[in-house]
Amino acid sequence: MPASSSSARTLAIALALAGLVAGSVTVAVAGAEYAGPLIDAHSHLSNAGAIDAYVEAMKRHNVTRVVLLGVGGVQKDDAEWIAAAARKYPDRVIAGLPVPDPTSDVAAQRLADDLARRRPRVLGEVHLRQLGRRNIERDPNDAAFGKVLDLAAQYGVPVAVHYELTDTAAAALSRALAAHRKATLVLAHAGEGPPARVEGLLARNPNLMVDLSGMHFLRKPSLASENGPLDPAWKALIEKMPDRFLMGVDVWAPRLLEPAMLDRLFTWTRRVLGELTPEVAARVGHRNAVALFRLE
Repeated sequence: MPASSSSARTLAIALALAGLVAGSVTVAVAGAEYAGPLIDAHSHLSNAGAIDAYVEAMKRHNVTRVVLLGVGGVQKDDAEWIAAAARKYPDRVIAGLPVPDPTSDVAAQRLADDLARRRPRVLGEVHLRQLGRRNIERDPNDAAFGKVLDLAAQYGVPVAVHYELTDTAAAALSRALAAHRKATLVLAHAGEGPPARVEGLLARNPNLMVDLSGMHFLRKPSLASENGPLDPAWKALIEKMPDRFLMGVDVWAPRLLEPAMLDRLFTWTRRVLGELTPEVAARVGHRNAVALFRLE
């Protein structure tokens, strides 16, 4: 065989081997999962017994805590279901206090009694702005809601809000955050984004946190498809501001609480977190929630 042919063959083999190695590295990175403890910072119950299947899934996937919230006044028994779940699984459940109508004239009065009696770790989920399945449009600068925020600040309790963003809505929320700097708000589902709008809100408001709940592969907008990569813009923002984000699953419908679906959702969650740097994944998956909900 001529020397030139031999050299070409050697080069081809070397390139092929390099490709195999690179492919192995790619698969290993893509298949990496966050393996640390996980806190679901935003979920719900669909009925009184739903917590049992959820806790079994928690055990399978090393989910140490779940924050259970009300569904914005839709389910009249939310408070009872959440309280019962916390009594049954006190080491697993962080009980949120539902606030069905945050702009009611009596909301703050009722809340004052409940805060003193129940000492919840979080209020909500408070529905301020939701379009589509339900149409809710409440002003975050409403005086009654301002009293709710003042009470939350007094007791050191964060408020989880469902508030779908537009530029106008983001400006209104920013005014409310500026007027109540001692209150901490958690923007559920990242306000449906996009990342640039969320980044602006976070930059202007140190009393705002963001949860990434309900952004899984069954919903839009999603952070990633079931097997695809984490959206680059979201990844960049989370890694830029790692102390401002929480991970949540946002189960609420019965079909989402079925064991096979819970396994898929938690597997997806760990895979997505695994695309972040280990330090950031630990913050978003666990440590930020520990600090926010005072779990230590």
